[in-house]
Amino acid sequence: MRVGICTLELFISNSNSLKSKRQVLNSLKDRIRRSFNVSIAEVDGNDLWQKAVVGFSCVGNEKGFVNAVMDKVIDFIEKTPTVDIIDYKIEIL
Repeated sequence: MRVGICTLELFISNSNSLKSKRQVLNSLKDRIRRSFNVSIAEVDGNDLWQKAVVGFSCVGNEKGFVNAVMDKVIDFIEKTPTVDIIDYKIEIL
């Protein structure tokens, strides 16, 4: 069994309040859950307006499959116009 863990630092440029940040993040998290069947949550930066740290994980039987899913999720987030990726880190256990 392989477990993939990714931590992403995100910048939300159009956010001018915590409420607008939550709307963007909740929408993004819901779309990712539906599309890729991964677990995702905001893990840091909860009280910042334009910055969020999001973590997601994937479980599979092969390293290649887990890595492919992680890459697809990152590509999906990069194509989202309201969010920019500042940095990310992937670990596969």
